[in-house]
This record gives sequence, C-alpha cells and structure tokens, in this order.
Amino acid sequence: MLKAYKTELNPTPEQITKIVQSMGICRFLYNQYLGYNFARYEQGETFISGYDFDKYVNHELSKQYPWIKICGSKARKKAIMNAETAFKRFFKGQSRRPRFKKKKNQDVKVYFPKNNKGDLIVERHRIKIPTLGWVRLKEKGYIPTTGKVKSCTLTQQADRFYISVLVEVSTSESKEKHSYVEGIGMDLGIKHFAVLSNGQVFKNINRSSAIKRTEKRLKREQRALSRKYEFRKKRGETTATKSGSNIRKNILRVQKLHARLARMREAYRAFVVSMIAKAKPSYITIEKLNVQGMMKNRHLSKSIADQGFYDLKMKLLNMCTKLGIELREVNPFYPSSKLCSSCGHKKEKLSLSERIFQCESCGHTLDRDLNAAMNLMQAKEYVVLT
Repeated sequence: MLKAYKTELNPTPEQITKIVQSMGICRFLYNQYLGYNFARYEQGETFISGYDFDKYVNHELSKQYPWIKICGSKARKKAIMNAETAFKRFFKGQSRRPRFKKKKNQDVKVYFPKNNKGDLIVERHRIKIPTLGWVRLKEKGYIPTTGKVKSCTLTQQADRFYISVLVEVSTSESKEKHSYVEGIGMDLGIKHFAVLSNGQVFKNINRSSAIKRTEKRLKREQRALSRKYEFRKKRGETTATKSGSNIRKNILRVQKLHARLARMREAYRAFVVSMIAKAKPSYITIEKLNVQGMMKNRHLSKSIADQGFYDLKMKLLNMCTKLGIELREVNPFYPSSKLCSSCGHKKEKLSLSERIFQCESCGHTLDRDLNAAMNLMQAKEYVVLT
C-alpha cells in the first residue's frame, strides 16, 4: 500500500536557489513542449510524443541552453510527460486546450524518483533528495523512517517549500471497527459550515474575525499592487527600482496572504473531520452537491468556493477508509430540506429565507439545517463510497 506524506522543508539558501532553478527549468520545458506541438498542430503535422521530445532536449536543446542540465534528468522528463498528458486529455475532450505555465502561479512541481540506494533516505529531521543532498524538515518525525520511499515531489507556495513523499507501508494493519449502530447525517451550507444530525453545529470559519482580518489585509495589498501596475503601464511612470523589485515584493506579500487563508481553511476542515471521527459513527451520510451549478450564482459564488466542500469530502473519504466507517452519498435531488424528519411529509414550497422548518401535517418545528441532517441520516436510497 502506497501512502503520501506532505510536509514543509527548511532548506538552506543554496538549496532554495537550486529548487527555484529546477522549477524554472521544468516550467521552461513544459512550455517548450506545448509551443513545439502547437506549431506542428497548426501546420497539420503529427503530434510528437514526450519520449521523442525528451531526446530532442538532450541532444539539441540542451546545447542551445546549457543551463537545462542543472535540473535532474528525471525531473525534466516528468515535466515533459505532464505536458504530453495535458495534450492527450485535450484531444480526448476531457479537458480544455493546455496553456503555458506562468512563474507567478507557482504550479510547477519537481519530481524525483528513487533510482539509487542513497537517494531519498529519511531520517527524523531530514531527508536526502537527489541533486540537493540532505534537506532539513520543519516537522520532525512525521515521515516514517521504516517505510520504503518510492518518490518525492517538491512544490512552492509563496516563500515556502513543501515535499510530498510516496512511501510503501505495510497493509497488515486492519481497519478499526466500531460497535456503534447509530449513524450521522451531515448537512453542508453557508450559514453554518456543517450541521450534524446529533445536533452538533460547526460554524462558518469565513465569518470569523481572523479570516476577515486577513482578507482585509489581502485587499489592501492587492490594491497597492494594482496601483504599481497602473503607474507603470497607463501613466508611463517608472518605478523607484527599475528592475521592478518593489512589484515582486508586493506579489510575494499577496501570495503569502493567499497561502495563509488557504491553510486556515484547510486546518478547519481537518478539525471538522477529526471531530466527526471522535463520535465513532457506524456510517456518515452526505448529500452530493452540484458545486459547479451553485457557483453560477454570482452573489454566493465566493462564499461557496471558500467553504471547500470537495476537500471536505476527500478528507471524509480518507478518514472513513482508514477507520472502516461507511460513507454514504444521496442523490442531489433528494429533498432533504423539504421532508419532515418526524412524519416524512414533503413540503412543496420552501424558500431559502425560511430558516425554521414547520411541518404542515404534524406541526413538527425544527431548525431547517438540523432537519435536513436528520433526513440524510434516515435516507434509504444512497451510494456507498467506501
């Protein structure tokens, strides 16, 4: 069984320089492969594979740009093969036309497989990466030192560097079974992040003072960055530093605030999943949400995107697989909010402003979200995800 462990690195300045150079080379080769095939595609020529382009890089392009050799050969080839995969998905109609990668997006990864015995050796506080040597870890003891490491991937987020290590672990550990028979229904929303059928409510973290304060700082930095671009482009003024170092510093401040917001939201979702796991239910029932359709509402699109419903679902899936809990998913058209959790009567009209559900048949009165969570727990038709 393969398991991934992601943690933050604490590299030296020399190692940071080499990591950034390797990411730049991988981005350059990715864009070169796209540009080369775009030109062939417009001329009506056949599509060139990643293996053939890798030979072209090694024999011809590396002579024109000798600095390509700074990056490891496996990392270069992985970037080319990723570009080939993007093209294949485009031709199959599975994704849109691949686009060139930009430096500011920081979406380029550096891949290192284990080719030699001396590669990817893990100790408590450090890991040995090919072409980089021993690199310190910020979180000590997280990556297991006894497992067999297969590969690793380096990523950058703002001014931080992370490593994802793929480790082969033993499958002898059996899933933990619970003797509890009662399950949990989970209703997701915007007013409250999640409402459980047992009455537990998780607030929307995006309404907290910490998130609002960070978003206010982000807005201020974005306006400052916008002004710098406006001075340089429209008014014809020159920046104080001709190299544009002030703009780069402002971009870094914006990136750090975006990363901080993402970490705060992800940590809260992990907290919600851990609290659900402590309840030890026999099953968890959630509703399949049409997030793409919900995002079309321009008034609620930002609030929905900030909640991260898909990430929560993946965390729930991993937790349920690990603990042996059954994760159920009901149809998106299941009327969880309109059904009475007491008698089962369906209310035909229920506006979004009605936060208290009142049954027209039995008179049962309950909070709207709690009523939906109880209906999800009692659902008879569902799909088992674990």
